[in-house]
Amino acid sequence: MRSLRVVLMAASVLSVFSLRAQTADEIINKHIEALGGKDKLAAIKTVYTEYDLEVMGQQVAGATWLVNGKAYKNEVSFGGQKIIQCVTDQGGWAINPMMGQSSAEAMPEDQLKAGKAQLDAGGPLFNYAAKGNTVELVGKEAVGAAQAFKLKLKTKDSVESLFWIDPATYYIIKSSVKTTAQGADIETTVSFSNYKKTDYGFVMPTTTEISMSQGLVLNITSKKTEINKDIDMKLFEMPK
Repeated sequence: MRSLRVVLMAASVLSVFSLRAQTADEIINKHIEALGGKDKLAAIKTVYTEYDLEVMGQQVAGATWLVNGKAYKNEVSFGGQKIIQCVTDQGGWAINPMMGQSSAEAMPEDQLKAGKAQLDAGGPLFNYAAKGNTVELVGKEAVGAAQAFKLKLKTKDSVESLFWIDPATYYIIKSSVKTTAQGADIETTVSFSNYKKTDYGFVMPTTTEISMSQGLVLNITSKKTEINKDIDMKLFEMPK
């Protein structure tokens, strides 16, 4: 009888973990459908975006180029100079004159690991298991007026991120990731809003607020998005 109780208890525990995993996947599946559906997301090859960036009371222009799964580049014109970050499946580099970095330098490993999340056009939760990542539902938490689902994603490179999904829309309304830069821990929190459907049928946020642990806040407003336009891979080559 005792062994039967042990078996039943073990089965009960396993069923709880199974239900929890299914619940996380159910939330993710609804999230993918809200963005346009898995077939639509899987067919995205490139994404080009132009945006306005407001930082420290100044507004500047920026653009991003993404070749799905292969390369991502962000370029901002600031004070007559360009700040560039580039991540590919082979490595990464950056130019930041504001930090005394006038020529391209290889990106530190910690930043590169975190930056690889930018390579996914469908977002980090899309096909997460196929990428070698894991996702755990850790509960619900208030984000504004929403009691959002809180998911923890861990990549195969051991980078952990948190995502909050609005149960009313199944859009990601907030994310958070901790990285290391120049020996200091940095937590970056991103809030997403004003989701709109592109001509391609892919739904994307047009307003993004990025808050960093050192007090810097960036407000980004998307002006133009083009899906599956031709992008030359030479754009991502590190300048010599």
